[in-house]
Amino acid sequence: MPKPCFLSVVVPMYNEEEVIEVTYRRLKAVLDTLGETYEIVFVNDGSRDKTSDIVRAMCEADSTVKLVEFSRNFGHQIAVTAGMDHSSGRTVVLIDADLQDPPELIVDMVARWREGFDVVYGKRIERKGESWFKKLTAAMFYRLLRSMTSVNIPVDTGDFRLMDRKVCDALSSMRERSRFIRGMVSWAGFKQTSVDYVRDERFAGETKYPLRKMLRLSLDAMTSFSTKPLKIAGILGFVLSAVGFVYLFVVLYQHFFTNSTQQGWTSMVAISLLFHGITLSLLGVLGEYIGRTYEETKRRPLYLVSEAINFSGDEPEATREKQGIRVTEGLHS
Repeated sequence: MPKPCFLSVVVPMYNEEEVIEVTYRRLKAVLDTLGETYEIVFVNDGSRDKTSDIVRAMCEADSTVKLVEFSRNFGHQIAVTAGMDHSSGRTVVLIDADLQDPPELIVDMVARWREGFDVVYGKRIERKGESWFKKLTAAMFYRLLRSMTSVNIPVDTGDFRLMDRKVCDALSSMRERSRFIRGMVSWAGFKQTSVDYVRDERFAGETKYPLRKMLRLSLDAMTSFSTKPLKIAGILGFVLSAVGFVYLFVVLYQHFFTNSTQQGWTSMVAISLLFHGITLSLLGVLGEYIGRTYEETKRRPLYLVSEAINFSGDEPEATREKQGIRVTEGLHS
């Protein structure tokens, strides 16, 4: 196993060539002030720009920098998981490469950890450089998720956090594919607290979470931590069936006992479209859960690593083959 250190910083990356060098310098400046041993574990999630080349040069110049290279793009939450799997620190910090979350806050997180907390997460009190639509939908999502699940997931938080090794190991033991890290941390429990901060706008580049990916993450969060959508679907189906039966009796009564039978197809078409639309929506909810069950039953690995640089190289061969890892020792390993 890699030589243990005090602090591991996990940085998932996808097309971050414009910002990754600045991220490295700011992380180094902060970590050097701690007076403790550390490592920076960069995870390249199938970047198509020069991100990998830049980090490889860092690995050659600095033995504290490590690179986990994916065989393809597996997604942000999987990249975070791989970084935790490959980390060796007594404490582990998760931070994105875009510098929206300030590395300088790590000092405060370590201080709170020394007070006895197992998880110290960053809580956003302000979000700079984001549209009103993004802020509104994010606020709605966190509060809806909190109301839908039995897990107390803090609002206005992301994956930016410090975790004790025992928490990190607990997360690494959870191999579900539809991952929502901040929810998994809350589910795990342990002693948790927050530190407030102002989230900056991206230093450079484009967001890696457009609306489509945010919706997918929202679905993962809902289906991973709550069965309430299924219960709501069942209740809604029962209510609609009851309404349908009542309307059927109304129609039969009008046909046999009155002369006010409605002519034309407008009302019937409207009702048919409403019921069929809702039915298809309910089938979609069921399909989300069934699809996730299907993915889990295949038991494929969460990710495949084509290369791991600056790790010790003394992991058991069977473990490296299972994970698809080719270990390359850096110049300063």
